[in-house]
Amino acid sequence: MILLKDCLRVVRHSGPDLAGVDVLVEGNRITRVGRGVAAPAGARVVDASKMVVAPGLVNTHHHFYQTLTRNLPAVQDAKLFDWLVYLYEIWKCIDEEAVRTSSLLAMTELLKTGCTCTTDHHYLYPNGFAKDLPGIQFQAASDLGIRFAPTRGSMSRSKKDGGLPPDTVVQDEDTILSHSEATIRKYHDPSPASMRRVALAPCSPFSVTESIMKRSAELARKHGVRIHTHLAETSDEEAYCVSMYGRRPLELMGDCGMIGEDVWYAHGIFFNDAELDLLARTRTGIAHCPSSNMRLGSGICRVREMVDRGVPVGLGVDGSASNDSSDMLGEARQAMLLQRVRYGSAGLTAKETWKIATENGARILGWTESGHIEEGALADISCWNVDTLAYSGSMSDPSAALLFCGYDHSAHTVIVDGRIAVDSGRVVGVDEERLKDDANRVAHRLYVKAGIA
Repeated sequence: MILLKDCLRVVRHSGPDLAGVDVLVEGNRITRVGRGVAAPAGARVVDASKMVVAPGLVNTHHHFYQTLTRNLPAVQDAKLFDWLVYLYEIWKCIDEEAVRTSSLLAMTELLKTGCTCTTDHHYLYPNGFAKDLPGIQFQAASDLGIRFAPTRGSMSRSKKDGGLPPDTVVQDEDTILSHSEATIRKYHDPSPASMRRVALAPCSPFSVTESIMKRSAELARKHGVRIHTHLAETSDEEAYCVSMYGRRPLELMGDCGMIGEDVWYAHGIFFNDAELDLLARTRTGIAHCPSSNMRLGSGICRVREMVDRGVPVGLGVDGSASNDSSDMLGEARQAMLLQRVRYGSAGLTAKETWKIATENGARILGWTESGHIEEGALADISCWNVDTLAYSGSMSDPSAALLFCGYDHSAHTVIVDGRIAVDSGRVVGVDEERLKDDANRVAHRLYVKAGIA
């Protein structure tokens, strides 16, 4: 049991935030929210009188393996397609140790910045790789105690077929589908409080065939799992789809069955008005990735218009080679500010941003009982100490201060499924110093193997 005592503020998505209340966690649920809650015998009591207590942030798009290829000089100023072509030659060298280390690194960063639930879009399966790659990631997530819903990604169109990836990281359709089904059967838990789920995710229209998109969607619906892909990220992708498939990206998705409330797309920048209306009608989700979109110069997603239409919009940090971090609270700040660049000073409010970063993301990934702090909800909670220099002078609205102010986004306490995963700023399930050293060592080994070091 955990009692968050005398919370400075508890973030709510509708109505004013709560002040001075207690939040009691018993098992994996929030059981009391109110004043004067007595601490049950044996409960861990956390003094939250200087903390903003919020639903755990939810990351709806990432590429964990990219944490090992951050900030490479050759692609610091590259556009998406050029960036991909260069990095594929490094990524094709990943192995089991690289996957485990990068997964631990990405999830540790996410946890430290208030994220309690994440996906990962892993689509690289180099020739000769371990068959149970998802198992490596699920074990890392279990060690850290984070709620995890990765995708079994795929690539089937290599350079020789008009795609971007090298031949050594693509797979044939039967291999993709058989392994996808095996992964679902072994790891997917559809229960409301599950800690692990699986989605299927053909990588993008320029790295898979139309056939695998259709067959993946059919397989996903056969097993009741969700569907994900990159879509409408750049104008180059739009031109590619028109040239290769004779259709715009969203029309292609509709023809492949990859549209609907069990589907979410990463980025979604280049949709026209009619396409936004279609997304709203079908309740198809969008993982908004503002830092990556700015880093690669891809454009600004029309989040304000999506929200107004009722399109489900969540937040994603995207891969750490295009962000180049896994700072979840920082991503929420970027999302709020970038909309103001496009739509003006009220482009996205702090309260709307909190909802996108928490409840919306949880629903996009399939968790309807997470993403809010109320009695009966799953105990996925993040707490930030705002009694610091960075937030001085901002206490007229402490929860908004986390987005408008600050530069250290580290959470003080993070609770996932009723258990403390971050305690006084330190991730419980990993030796952070050792992880840092391991990540630098493995990254250098990849660079040497790829011939760039």
